[in-house]
Amino acid sequence: MIYDVTHTTSQRYAGPVQLAQFLLRLTPAPWPGQEVTNPTLTITPTPAVWRQETGAFGLSQTRITMGGPISALDIISRFRVTVTPPALPDGDGPSVAAVRAMVLASRDLGPRGPAAYCHASPIARAEPDIAAWAAPLVQDAMGVIGAGRALMAAIHADFRFDPTATTAQTPPIQAFQARHGVCQDFAHIMIIAARAMGLSAAYVSGYLRTLPPKGQPRLVGADAMHAWVALWCGPDIGWVGFDPTNACLAGGDHIVLGMGRDYGDVAPLDGVFHGGGGQSLSVGVDVLPVDEASTAPA
Repeated sequence: MIYDVTHTTSQRYAGPVQLAQFLLRLTPAPWPGQEVTNPTLTITPTPAVWRQETGAFGLSQTRITMGGPISALDIISRFRVTVTPPALPDGDGPSVAAVRAMVLASRDLGPRGPAAYCHASPIARAEPDIAAWAAPLVQDAMGVIGAGRALMAAIHADFRFDPTATTAQTPPIQAFQARHGVCQDFAHIMIIAARAMGLSAAYVSGYLRTLPPKGQPRLVGADAMHAWVALWCGPDIGWVGFDPTNACLAGGDHIVLGMGRDYGDVAPLDGVFHGGGGQSLSVGVDVLPVDEASTAPA
């Protein structure tokens, strides 16, 4: 499937800000099954310093420094991406116990190796209550893909999607206790549960197609950034994506921006500045299949 993606960010400040430096993660990192063409960033006002770099976990980053005081920042990211749905093996893969042993034995310290994703991280901290909730759902003898499906299904069944219930700063345990939240919350809860079982689980940031195929329901999270979970299923299978918000495996509708330990590693925009006295942020996302975009009304 081929998609045209447009991601618009508008930041407004109550007063002029100075010494502003920002880190943007809005260009897809290299990812198996994805081919990105014509990535562009339009930034207003124009930064004084603009540097493209590869960050931690293989992320594509743009580092900018503004040359003077600003009261607004507008960023438009555009790219075309071809997505080939991943091929999964028959069955549920090796057992949870076997994969846990593989995680411990792995010497792959690269951005796609399991080592960085098996321990607690700044946002996805170890939470005994989440571990206790997940323990009855998964047994060591289960296949690891089946275990991922079980955790995903339980979150989808037990938690309510509510975009007003949490913010990007809400701790996962708070969303867990309230049993509601958004894709970011559900991904963190599943990551914490999987790591409690000794598995490597990563936070994936990306997009969903805006328009579903004819006759299929629209997925939750379209027209916005989306988040899901990747579980490391051993060296032969690698990473498999699980979307607990929609209770489905990540496939041709999911476009990967990047993978990290939790949201903090892959946040689309962060930075530091002096002044301001308050700020507001608005974000718009459009993901259109190219054949549908070509016939859409102007």
